[in-house]
Amino acid sequence: MSGKRTRSFKIAVHHRDREVWSENDFHLLARELGLFYRMVRAIAHEFLSDERDRKYYADHYTCCPPPLFILIITLIELGFFTYYTVTMGEITTTGPVPIDSLFIYRPDKRVEVWRFVFYMVLHAGWIHLLFNLLVQVMVGLPLEMVHGSLRIGTVYMAGVLAGSLGTSVFDTDVYLVGASGGVYALLAAHLANVLLNYNQMEFGLVRLFGIFVIASADVGFAIYDRYAAEQQGPPVSYVAHLTGALAGLTIGLLVLKNFEQKLHEQLLWWIALGVYAACTLFAVLFNVFNY
Repeated sequence: MSGKRTRSFKIAVHHRDREVWSENDFHLLARELGLFYRMVRAIAHEFLSDERDRKYYADHYTCCPPPLFILIITLIELGFFTYYTVTMGEITTTGPVPIDSLFIYRPDKRVEVWRFVFYMVLHAGWIHLLFNLLVQVMVGLPLEMVHGSLRIGTVYMAGVLAGSLGTSVFDTDVYLVGASGGVYALLAAHLANVLLNYNQMEFGLVRLFGIFVIASADVGFAIYDRYAAEQQGPPVSYVAHLTGALAGLTIGLLVLKNFEQKLHEQLLWWIALGVYAACTLFAVLFNVFNY
């Protein structure tokens, strides 16, 4: 093909994408990409499977409405930790743990139902806080940019609730602080996103392995701290990590955008809904009849 025909063909192709209308506009294709566009395009390649979806997202994303949920939750958790650090006058790798806080989940105060959710604003030490904040910003923020604040907020809060309900059933004697349930829900939701679009996503196995390594290390440390380490106060649960991850996996399958809907995935949607609803109902009834 001659150079002219090649140019005409490219114009025709990009005219379909509403980028070029004539040869006078062809210079638009050679525009230098800004930092924001490059960042959005990188997120699209990370979390979307189909090239057309990636291109559409990168070209049309305007950060309006902005992804505020993860940022607000992060600032709230950081603010509460700072407040209790100042008021209790200490900061360690495992403290302070505000045992008498109105927000901490305690097995002897299960009748105060807000504790099943608001325990997430407290953390046991700066390592606990740092890990949760880093993961929820690095994983949750891009997920929120792709899937929206409502979907990611639903996943996060479902993980928080599952963390406290699971702890109240399987580890009944412990106190509970931290946003690990929500954080692991985000990690599992990312896993659900990879599983939904596994064949189309780049480095699918690498991503699965990376999530597994990060989660295994943190859960292993939590189990060690629960059973092997010397206790300096009431024991803190690790069950919230596991039940939060289960909630993130099931709710992630329910609410995350599936960019290649298939029949078996519709069946999977109903299975995920049934699993989460059954587990939540069981945990609620367990707390009602065993208080």
